[in-house]
Amino acid sequence: MFCPKCGSVLVPKRRKDGKVELVCPKCGYVSSGSSLSLRLTKKVTHKETERMFVIEEESMFKGVPKMKGVKCPKCGHDEAYYVVIQTRRADEPPTRIYKCTKCGHVWREYE
Repeated sequence: MFCPKCGSVLVPKRRKDGKVELVCPKCGYVSSGSSLSLRLTKKVTHKETERMFVIEEESMFKGVPKMKGVKCPKCGHDEAYYVVIQTRRADEPPTRIYKCTKCGHVWREYE
């Protein structure tokens, strides 16, 4: 709904008595509509620790292909298992997770 005085978008606000009314943030107009059926909701936000993606290492690299030419940052070996996982939004490139075939070191690479 829009303010009849200035044309701004009316914002729902809860009064002290618990009722909800539409108020113009620009000019202060308050809607007098008694037939309003509004429901205020709260957006849920998550902490960074709640967004964690955990995969058991044993099951993750079972039966996956090996790749030559990938240098392990720990031992320098040039062969590793790899898995490609979409860890971020769908419009962003996937994450490659590697595991060295020699020392077992696991690291990730973002494109």
